[in-house]
Amino acid sequence: MSYLVLARKYRPQTFAEVIQQDHITRTLTNAISAGRMVHAVLFSGPRGTGKTTVARILAKAMNCEKGPTPVPCNSCRSCREITAGSAVDVYEIDGASNNSVDQIRDLRENLRYMPAHSQYKIYIIDEVHMLSIAAFNALLKTLEEPPAHVMFIFATTEPQKIPVTILSRCQRHDFRRISIESMTQHMEMISSKEGIQMPSESVWLVAREAGGSMRDALSLLDQVMACCDAAVTHEQALEVLGIMDRKIMFDISEAVFRQDVPALLEIIDDTYDKGHDMKRLYAELVEHARNMLIVKMGRNVDKLVDLPAHELDRIKDQIKDIPVVFLNQVFDLLFREEVAVKLSTQPKLALEMVMIKLFQAKPALPIEELILKLDALQKTVQSAPSQKSERSDESPVTPPLKKNRPAASGGPAIAEQTKPFGSGSEAADKDLASTWEKIIDIISEASPALATNLAHSTLKTLTDGALEIEVNGNGFNINMIKRKKNMAILYKVVRDYFGKEKKITVTGRLIASSQTHEKKDMENRQKQEALNHPLVADAIEIFNGKLIDVKIR
Repeated sequence: MSYLVLARKYRPQTFAEVIQQDHITRTLTNAISAGRMVHAVLFSGPRGTGKTTVARILAKAMNCEKGPTPVPCNSCRSCREITAGSAVDVYEIDGASNNSVDQIRDLRENLRYMPAHSQYKIYIIDEVHMLSIAAFNALLKTLEEPPAHVMFIFATTEPQKIPVTILSRCQRHDFRRISIESMTQHMEMISSKEGIQMPSESVWLVAREAGGSMRDALSLLDQVMACCDAAVTHEQALEVLGIMDRKIMFDISEAVFRQDVPALLEIIDDTYDKGHDMKRLYAELVEHARNMLIVKMGRNVDKLVDLPAHELDRIKDQIKDIPVVFLNQVFDLLFREEVAVKLSTQPKLALEMVMIKLFQAKPALPIEELILKLDALQKTVQSAPSQKSERSDESPVTPPLKKNRPAASGGPAIAEQTKPFGSGSEAADKDLASTWEKIIDIISEASPALATNLAHSTLKTLTDGALEIEVNGNGFNINMIKRKKNMAILYKVVRDYFGKEKKITVTGRLIASSQTHEKKDMENRQKQEALNHPLVADAIEIFNGKLIDVKIR
């Protein structure tokens, strides 16, 4: 066949011509120049990134008449034969079809013979991971200590399948995916040499479809050139390759922002009628949502978004009035529903269902504005008029427990506390509270459980021979305090504190049930008002939260 495909016709013949693998070609060039080239090399990476091409260039560099040299002449006998694939001293072996142990044994037998006319006998084994375990084991010793005139070059797309014993005997180089920009520039150069005019938009679309593989990109370019005339239009390129027009992504996002359900469903239906894969369309939508979010955030856009300039400008114009929070909602919903679309037997219906869910998601407020409105809501709830119970019905705040014990009995502190009470003055009330606080401190050390039950109690009266304790709470607290064991502790603490026996009376003050119900009703009404407020609903939806409790202060 006289026609040579572009991938073979424009295959690089020197290290300098290899596209975007500088980290490998530079290492090999320096190693050859310094005379430090190893006997076993492993090239790994995605398909179509130049593994076999670099292996052939390395073989030419090692066997060139001027070599070993980092720049093969491509004119000597050895270089010409390697380029044509007919070199007797360079063996290109397919690992998938030569994977048995017997074939590796034959290879080992041939290693003993010197090269025909070159410096090295080079074995290039492509897809080396396809060799069997027995074949790998048969290669181990030879790979570690081969004859001086032998060199191995392995290439694979799945290095994880190669035994560690083989990997440890090779110098490994990992190839990277080729960027869309580099592939676009290379294809534009080839199109110019071939005399084909092709829009930059179409070239970029071909490079994007190749997914980082230069061989795939050149195969697609070959297909376009074969089906079109000297001038290729963007519509022709889309029709030949069966690729979706990027305009569909922008039409769908515009319909979502306008809340235009009929227009969106019509776009999906037209795309389906043209034979495009709905799962591929959904994957494109997820990536488009991600790109819009990154462009809106405005940081490292050129690095994180691999799109041509005209698409970036169109995205910026489309989302200039859209909040970043809403874009995050769209991206989050599309990403969460991706599995449902991919596993669905009817992906078109699943895609339409996800799009309808997008319309149900209301554009949310920015977080800063939402926080300000939540603060305003809190102030409104706190300032709302509420029915307050009388002071006598309120439970007193439990005083903090102090660790310092009061002065010993009989001292000045006791004399101060045994002053006559009952005058009703404010000073007397403070003395009662201070005395009761100190007594509770002592009780908390002797019996923490009793101190807890006395937390909501007050010292009602205190005379020379008796004291009265009033407990605010339910009947359980009163009964616990009146237990024989607890009363014995209470009598002992009072006797030690005052230095003499005192009669102790425990009374209870139960909160009126009607007032309790009114207070609870008021709190429930305030909670319901807070729950029904639209800002609360927006906050739950934005943060994907769950309401646990409502506190009324």
